[in-house]
Amino acid sequence: MTSATVDTATATESKTAPIQSRLDRTIDELIESLPNPEALSDDERRGIIARYAAVLEGNFIYWMTGAYLSVGSDEARAKIIDNLREEVRDCHPGMMRRFAMAAQAVPTDTDAQAVYHNLMDVRSFIGRLDPVPTVVTMAFFEGFIQRFMPYLAGLAARRGSSDMEYTDVHGVCDITHTLELFRALEAEMALAPSQTNGMFDGVELLRRLIHNIVSGN
Repeated sequence: MTSATVDTATATESKTAPIQSRLDRTIDELIESLPNPEALSDDERRGIIARYAAVLEGNFIYWMTGAYLSVGSDEARAKIIDNLREEVRDCHPGMMRRFAMAAQAVPTDTDAQAVYHNLMDVRSFIGRLDPVPTVVTMAFFEGFIQRFMPYLAGLAARRGSSDMEYTDVHGVCDITHTLELFRALEAEMALAPSQTNGMFDGVELLRRLIHNIVSGN
């Protein structure tokens, strides 16, 4: 590795490390704000699972496809396409549906309507196809999902479910997905180091959507 390569790698790491720290803090705040499952009514537990399923089942692959379409580096495309391939090959939407069915929390029209406006804000953001902000947003969401899975599984267990394939798989695979997305982010920032406008716009929209999923408001 040449001196110039080392300097470039160090500069890139110095740019992505603060981003990762900020995302970690946001995830910590979200996890700490989750209501105690034991203090929730059975219907409130059902609502959280159902609203989460209403968002994830039909939208995650769309969001990740938007990330793939937005990026310009071969490295970022390779990282994201691996994620998409796993989502499609292992039918993660079907896994999500089975999880919701087993917890008797299949989304209703009411559940979908409860998250509609915040969900549309995230969809519109993804449609901007801004590479760096989009990859930052997906890295944040993958990191959150991995941390959220034990909580979601606990809600389902209290609903009498024993089908934890979805939460078991995502509690493990999303660790790798998050790391890969930060590598994709490094590649995109090296390609366009000045492209940082609105970097956390999508993160803020997703943060609102997550609060919406949990509260139903």
